[in-house]
Amino acid sequence: MTDFIPKDPDFRARVEEDFAKQNLMQTIGAELALIEPGRAEIVMAKRDDLCQQHGFLHAGITTTLADTAAGYAAFSLMPKGAEVLSTEFKINLLNPAEGKRFSARAEVLKSGRTLSVVRSDVWAEDETGRWSMIASMLASMICLMPK
Repeated sequence: MTDFIPKDPDFRARVEEDFAKQNLMQTIGAELALIEPGRAEIVMAKRDDLCQQHGFLHAGITTTLADTAAGYAAFSLMPKGAEVLSTEFKINLLNPAEGKRFSARAEVLKSGRTLSVVRSDVWAEDETGRWSMIASMLASMICLMPK
């Protein structure tokens, strides 16, 4: 793990405030479980209305969790007043998304002035408490500063 120093000492409050504005996260019942410099984790319980026809969490929801965690990991290192947007990502769906709970854990690999590269892995917890990786994303996030 890389030790990053946030540009904004109040990054945690800024991330939490921004996450609270995410209507989609509220809609799917996701919660911000961890925010540290360059790291974020988002968790959610399984919901049948977010699953596809085979009972697995829909790939769109898996991708949403990974992308959002990646964005907040990058955002935690950005200066006050910055906004974050995804510019590119690739996701590998490694295993069927089955479980009772899901966790997207993101870590910044490279924090640049404009672009950051983030890895975000999504994990599923089964009924016995065992976690398995179901997806891995590599994403680029852009830092937008007000004009």
